[in-house]
Amino acid sequence: MKRHGKNKMKAFIKASAAALLIGAALLAGCGQKKQEGGELNLYTWEGMFPQEILTGFEEETGIRIRYSNFSYDEDMLAKLEETEGSEYDLVFADDYIIELVIAEGLAQKLDTAKLENYANLNPVFMSQFYDPQNEYTIPHGAGIPLIVYDPALCPVEITGYEDLWNPALEDNIALTANYRVINGMALKSMGESYNTEDLEVIRRAGDKMEELAPNVRVINDSNTQDFVISGEAAVGYLYTSQVYLAVTARPDLKIVYPKEGLGFGIIAGFIPSKAPNAGAAYAFLDYINQPENAAACFEFLGYYCSNKAAEAHISEEMKDLLILPGDAAKGEIIQTISPEAEDLHAEIWDKFRGACD
Repeated sequence: MKRHGKNKMKAFIKASAAALLIGAALLAGCGQKKQEGGELNLYTWEGMFPQEILTGFEEETGIRIRYSNFSYDEDMLAKLEETEGSEYDLVFADDYIIELVIAEGLAQKLDTAKLENYANLNPVFMSQFYDPQNEYTIPHGAGIPLIVYDPALCPVEITGYEDLWNPALEDNIALTANYRVINGMALKSMGESYNTEDLEVIRRAGDKMEELAPNVRVINDSNTQDFVISGEAAVGYLYTSQVYLAVTARPDLKIVYPKEGLGFGIIAGFIPSKAPNAGAAYAFLDYINQPENAAACFEFLGYYCSNKAAEAHISEEMKDLLILPGDAAKGEIIQTISPEAEDLHAEIWDKFRGACD
């Protein structure tokens, strides 16, 4: 499943969230022994880490970071396949692609004894489908699309997905452009799983999506929050970091954790199978999972915090945006499904987009 919108969003977050870190003190790490030279070949999206963290790691460990970035998860996988996992020391990518990386033998098993801060991780974001025994990966944030709305403009109270079908919201909803996420709203409103492979159920969800079309004002993957911030749309169903930006700009907006259940995706780090300097990868993983450093990373990234010990260090004004409420942990991770089900979702999405035009 391609999540290209999420990748665009990460680049946008870099510029938008950087202002939150201006004037922040350099976060010094602990527990890492100073090394003489050496390099960490880090491969991920642009703008994944605040510069203060990258600089602090280099100064504390003596390890120089060589930061390479990709635009799409599929590009990352192709590069790992081409190099047989030998060019990079540490990669951060999306859950679904990591499942393929592990299946192809391109990730090495972790020695968690080398990670002093491993116990800081939040188990809610572990033991997932791509790494059920937590043998290969370290979670680094979760994206959970949520509903956000302007109570002054919205003619109805919203508590879940089903409310978005209310005719009173005609031409008033802004949606992201990830078809598994948006089609998933219909599935969840029907009491079904995001990951159902029952083609008849998916077709019925498609019929319901067409009924939603009159209420949709815009479908856009980048900067979708701007439509809600400006008041052009009363309601948005947005990626995590877009919700983060919306309520940062407009504290009067209301966030809704849909009562039907959440769908989410996880970013995780792994060490490629033939990493030239796995020791540097362990040092970086441990550094970013020190509580203060982890808090700085998530305040910058705008994703839900996957480090339990970091929650106490997240600023008060951001706690509601970055810490997953306990009752929301019942969410369902969006997984890879059969090609037939995936193709049907794509067909439904094309038809829905046409009905919204």
